[in-house]
Amino acid sequence: MTVKTFATAGVLLFSVIALSACGNTIRGMGKDTAGAVNATQDAGRSVEKAAKN
Repeated sequence: MTVKTFATAGVLLFSVIALSACGNTIRGMGKDTAGAVNATQDAGRSVEKAAKN
């Protein structure tokens, strides 16, 4: 195998690793956002319940 082949394989491997890391970050951000929305809705229900009493 030539140096060009090794370089190409290295770049492809690095790209796959970098893209998978980005995917994990985006997935984590989605979970965090969903948690924030749920917490906000729960707080709204608590305020509504307190206002009715």
